Amino acid sequence: MRVVIVTESFPPDVNGVAHCALQTARHLVDRGHAPLVVAPAPAPGNRLAAAAAPCPVVHVPSLPLPGYPQVRVALPSRKLAAALIEHRPDVVHLASPFILGVRGMAAAARLGIPAVAVYQTDLAGYARTYVGAGEAAAWRRIRSVHGAADRTLAPSTASISDLEAHGVPRIQLWQRGVDTVRFRPEFRDEALRREIAPNGEVIVGYVGRLAPEKQVELLAGVCGLEGVKVVIVGDGPAQAHLTEALPGAVFLGRRTGDDLARIFASFDVFAHTGPFETFCQTVQEAMASGVPVVAPAAGGPIDLVDHGRTGFLVPPRDAGAVREAVASLVADAGMRAGFGLAARATVEGRTWAAVGDQLIGHYEDVLAARRPVVAA
Repeated sequence: MRVVIVTESFPPDVNGVAHCALQTARHLVDRGHAPLVVAPAPAPGNRLAAAAAPCPVVHVPSLPLPGYPQVRVALPSRKLAAALIEHRPDVVHLASPFILGVRGMAAAARLGIPAVAVYQTDLAGYARTYVGAGEAAAWRRIRSVHGAADRTLAPSTASISDLEAHGVPRIQLWQRGVDTVRFRPEFRDEALRREIAPNGEVIVGYVGRLAPEKQVELLAGVCGLEGVKVVIVGDGPAQAHLTEALPGAVFLGRRTGDDLARIFASFDVFAHTGPFETFCQTVQEAMASGVPVVAPAAGGPIDLVDHGRTGFLVPPRDAGAVREAVASLVADAGMRAGFGLAARATVEGRTWAAVGDQLIGHYEDVLAARRPVVAA
């Protein structure tokens, strides 16, 4: 099968959309298919990661998002349509379509190529957070592109409910995989723990972008808990604000690969604060690392965290509830250990190979639906 993956983000970017697109391309190659990735060009001087991609990558011109230079926005370009024509795909995969993906959907429609659109980003929530308006416009754009696709794949039951409520048709659930070999409890590093928490504190970690929509400042109360060290992994436009808002927290910057896996496994508790997650991959990575999770009872974490068994779900935007949930885990080492074991067991079957095969099944369904019916 020949597939063009049109994605709003791809490595060297570090985010959920880029990671999922990369894993999708890898799995398609592993299964003997022929993918091609079309993505915004990375910043000048940051193109080495493309050489490590599992398949060819076509970069379209891009500019940094004002106020958030880590995010690149694709500019209009003929390279997208040319890539589709040259690659001759059986199906077009649209990863979190909003700008480049909208053009990809239009090109696929013109060329008569089936399209699968993957919903991954709560753009309406971001509109509320960043500009205080524009939610209705964001949903109109989402409804337009996803409504034109042969199938929309949503990562969580909460996302399905949101999409259905806004009139998006033909939705199926497709969750994300997790690398259960890279993220393992065995990578817990006592030397790293002594470096981060020299007085033997319980380590409460956050991993993700440092941006307003993540609401990491809700961990301020956790910083005040006795015997706790808060560790923040990631970067982004809110970093300067958070260094003031989270007194005593250790900021490790952006980490990836085995280094990130070692940090995850060295946490005692993982705390996620953002209420706009359609899935929340870092929750799965923490669970694979055998770490109990505290997360908002909103979006993707609702499906991932088994409240009272693998962690706690708390009301969104409630700093007091976050502090209380973390404090209960800090106070009970046996609970932390039990939740961590259950968390690891919960995700062991959610490999990228398993969900990649599910994705190929969705492609095959869409292609079968497009085939003309032959009269008996």
